Amino acid sequence: MNRKTLALSLALAAIGLVQAAAAETAGDTYKAKCAMCHGADGTGNTPAGKAMKARDFHDADVVKASDADLIGAITKGKNKMPAYGAKFTPDEIKGLVAYIRTIQK
Repeated sequence: MNRKTLALSLALAAIGLVQAAAAETAGDTYKAKCAMCHGADGTGNTPAGKAMKARDFHDADVVKASDADLIGAITKGKNKMPAYGAKFTPDEIKGLVAYIRTIQK
């Protein structure tokens, strides 16, 4: 293996590790801050979720919502959900949206 191929392989591996760490961080954030209402599976089937009328992430309207719509809901709040724009960075919010998309699958 020549140096360029090795360097490219190492760079791609590093990118993969960074992406995996970001996904893990978003998952940890979701579990710590979101799951109490939305549930680990995103159904909203928790006592707090039922009281707050949390949306099921599998609902067709939520699935077809754009990432920008979900970012807006997390940032500014929606219905009974409080705004989290001051608590999370824009990158953390994007990570949460990406994590929610994995739950929807």
